[in-house]
Amino acid sequence: MEEEWFESCSKPAIFKKLLFGLSFLHATVIERRKFGPLGWNVKYVFSGPDLAISMDQLLIFLEELEEGAEVPYAALAYLAGECNYGGRCTDDKDRRCLVNIISEFYAPHILNDDHKFSPSGIYYAPPEGNLQSYRDYISTLPFSEGPEVFGLHDNANISCAVAETNELLDTMQSLQPQTGGGAGKSWDEILAELSVDIEHKIPGKYDIEVALLDFPVLYEECMNTVLVQELIRFNRVIATVASSLKEVQRAVKGLVVMSGDLEAMGNSMVIGKVPAMWMRVAYPSLKSLGGWVKDFLQRLDVLREWFDAKCSPSHYWISGFFFTQAFITGTLQNFARQYQIPIDQCDFDFRVLTPKENEGALKQQPKDGAFIWGLFMDGARWNVEEHCIDESLPRVLFVSMPHFHLWPRAKKDIPGLIGRIELYTGSILGTAHVYACPVYKTSERKGVLLTTGHSTNYVMLMRIPMASRHEQLHWIKRGVAMITMLDD
Repeated sequence: MEEEWFESCSKPAIFKKLLFGLSFLHATVIERRKFGPLGWNVKYVFSGPDLAISMDQLLIFLEELEEGAEVPYAALAYLAGECNYGGRCTDDKDRRCLVNIISEFYAPHILNDDHKFSPSGIYYAPPEGNLQSYRDYISTLPFSEGPEVFGLHDNANISCAVAETNELLDTMQSLQPQTGGGAGKSWDEILAELSVDIEHKIPGKYDIEVALLDFPVLYEECMNTVLVQELIRFNRVIATVASSLKEVQRAVKGLVVMSGDLEAMGNSMVIGKVPAMWMRVAYPSLKSLGGWVKDFLQRLDVLREWFDAKCSPSHYWISGFFFTQAFITGTLQNFARQYQIPIDQCDFDFRVLTPKENEGALKQQPKDGAFIWGLFMDGARWNVEEHCIDESLPRVLFVSMPHFHLWPRAKKDIPGLIGRIELYTGSILGTAHVYACPVYKTSERKGVLLTTGHSTNYVMLMRIPMASRHEQLHWIKRGVAMITMLDD
């Protein structure tokens, strides 16, 4: 910034405070990227022009502001959050986070000299002064900023370090030689042993004709269709895994040509990764080969129990579904058909079950909806005693959640959320003091949009009770979400 431009506004006190807040915002959205999914689901390239256009807009708005009129915070926040910076956000949850962060800087409280940007009090907008005075203040800031300045928990540093370490180890694994030396086994020997071991564990395909007889298409029970569709999808994975394992064994023995696909499959298996050939037909997962096989077999066992019982279970392992949205839609459709309500006028409410209710969930189904389990919270924890979301414990990154009641209701009966949801108008929509927590299949969070309109990773928003001392903004900045499976 040039001194002349910096001093060009006719309302210097307001301009300089908001300008510093805008600059601080720019640094914040860029540096959040290093924390991976806790910062942003997608690593956006926020750039200098985003800041420059926002600065020019700020100057124009303040210059045109009549004497004594209120600063148009909502308009400034809208331009930055939905146009300049928000225009880069392809993920609506990232946009929600960005808009909430911006609301902290484009707000009346930033004009107060005692307002701090972080709990430590180190970061704030300095009192009005010349350009050099701001640069002098910036030079006193810590060289390495902690997660607290971004609104993140201290555990975010651990997540960042783990991601960097995993990337380093992956690179080291990929550089391992494919020939054995000394007492070590060769590439062919390791691959042959692995493929035989996994092949023996993989069961046969499900009999879809029997499934259609035991679970016919019924108007009042959509779970029958959900199960059959799941069996068809898993059969495709079983067939791909089984046939590729046989082929790679034959290739190792020299009975068939080792094609490029088989060689790539062998390279992945030898370093403990799931082959891309399998992942093309399977569900999203970040697990290593051993963890993936164990998880895959567990999913097949759960489906087998459901198949053999010839009726729906009392509770559902939501992590075990191949296409989770089918189960969610089926649950909502059952409710809509039972009560003769249009499905577009229905939605889910959620209850986190208490320890006593957890025991009951294992024995019988709820009157409406379904009991689900298998979720993990990332970025926070569930406080059993207070029955609300709470701060993570030191060095505990993921926490297993209790059973949930996936509770379908008419939309008119579901209370709206308390908080600054309509950020540009400041209106409060409802009475429910809950956090709208996004649920993803893996900790990576980002996914690919399918032709069905669903992301390959995103599942749904679940409403989780908050303590009275917290607002949605707090957990949104924390990057709190739930995932259906751990990385390993």
